[in-house]
Amino acid sequence: MILLKLRLSRVRSAKAMAAYQFSKELEETFQWLISRYPKKNAVLLPLLHEVQREVGYLSPDAIDCVASRLSISAAHVREVASFYSLFRLKKKGQYVIQVCHNLSCYMRGAEDLIKKIKESLSIEEGESTPDGKFTLERVECLASCGTAPVMQINDWDFHEELNVERVEKILDALKQNKFAKASYNERMQDGGLA
Repeated sequence: MILLKLRLSRVRSAKAMAAYQFSKELEETFQWLISRYPKKNAVLLPLLHEVQREVGYLSPDAIDCVASRLSISAAHVREVASFYSLFRLKKKGQYVIQVCHNLSCYMRGAEDLIKKIKESLSIEEGESTPDGKFTLERVECLASCGTAPVMQINDWDFHEELNVERVEKILDALKQNKFAKASYNERMQDGGLA
């Protein structure tokens, strides 16, 4: 029975590797990461960031591939990935809008912001728009209590001291793809707000 489970595990690993493979660029990054860290499993967090950047989220196949490449269990990879709000375990929209609802943000109007976003995009928290452009998430803390309420888009576009009017402007810009680039300078050249 144990031998059968071991064989099934190897078959699943082989299928996972066949379903998702690192791109050439990601393979080079993986090899560089392996050479940089003294222990192979220390590569997990930076590798998950790179895989998510390549795939858009951490799909089950991608998790299985990472586990296989690092010689750790897929369950361990999922546990680590699910702990951090920066990792996505489901496919999300092009723009993932995260609104902080911790105490400072809540006290300064985060609920009004969430309500405005839900109305404007016709989605609920945790949902994506039918066109796959937006996903709305309520998050616990974005570490900017002094400038509450805050939200971030795609883990790099951070907005502080928000009100409903500013959120409307941000959503309008997003609808026109004005925040599509991670670089501040590129966004400003494209007419982004900040």
